[in-house]
Amino acid sequence: MPMPADMEDVIEIAGCERRDDVRVIVNIPGRYMLANKRNLKGDRCEFACRIVNVSLTGMALAAPVPGPIGERVILYSEQFGRLHGAIIRLMTTGFVMSLAANAQTRERLAAKLDWLVKQKDSPELQDSRRHARVVPKNPMATILLADGSLTSCLVIDFSDSGVAVSADLYPELGTPLAVGKMVGRVVRRFAEGFAVEFTEKTPLVEVERRLARGGPSALPSTKALRAL
Repeated sequence: MPMPADMEDVIEIAGCERRDDVRVIVNIPGRYMLANKRNLKGDRCEFACRIVNVSLTGMALAAPVPGPIGERVILYSEQFGRLHGAIIRLMTTGFVMSLAANAQTRERLAAKLDWLVKQKDSPELQDSRRHARVVPKNPMATILLADGSLTSCLVIDFSDSGVAVSADLYPELGTPLAVGKMVGRVVRRFAEGFAVEFTEKTPLVEVERRLARGGPSALPSTKALRAL
């Protein structure tokens, strides 16, 4: 899958932080928690992410909510299971985390990385568990609320009628908002985010283009949101 332009700093990280192990460029969904990010009930907040770069010692994540350098991260993914580590570098699209693992965990991770490398060369080895979801090449987007406030988010997946996102935002059901240029209402909430139903169906290619992050001038007017 082609890599978005704003993911190029991941390659730069790989060059600047040389290690003995090989880094593999991937595009794998996951979810994470930050040790010091909690909700009003005192529970840790959970966010969706995409693993874009992985080695035996670290991962780069496209993530909607970063933490400070040194903050502990707990990561879950279908491919790698539960991993943890600490933030070692911030990026415009997320952060890079170290991996704290024992010898057995690293051995399993090494086997998975080897499989991923082979999968790139042999598409017939694709994991049969993978669900048919549509994800954008660039998962980062911007949410606009009717009061004019903006929040960065990660697009988990989308269809011609809606989108699932993860952000440091917990809107009520029915809340009107825009994800990029796509206007809709919140119709479902889940642990790491919420789903938005668009006001009108749009071809998938156009949805991806309109979800892409742009400047404030690229967003709809708040007047249109208040009219919903």
